[in-house]
Amino acid sequence: MTETKDNLFKPEKLSAQAKSEQTTSIAKDILAGEASARQKKTDRLRALRLAQEAATSPAPKTKKTGKTV
Repeated sequence: MTETKDNLFKPEKLSAQAKSEQTTSIAKDILAGEASARQKKTDRLRALRLAQEAATSPAPKTKKTGKTV
């Protein structure tokens, strides 16, 4: 194996600002993914609820007038 600069020396450390930006970027990606998944689940459940309510809608009630003796 040939010895090169990459093999002999450790890679340079990231600056604190670069590391912070990288962490922020990754966190935002994770949060965006979770929000997207949550929205998909909400839409799916809403559609199921509306379909269920439409299928089991009660018949319209009729008002009784007058008194029964």
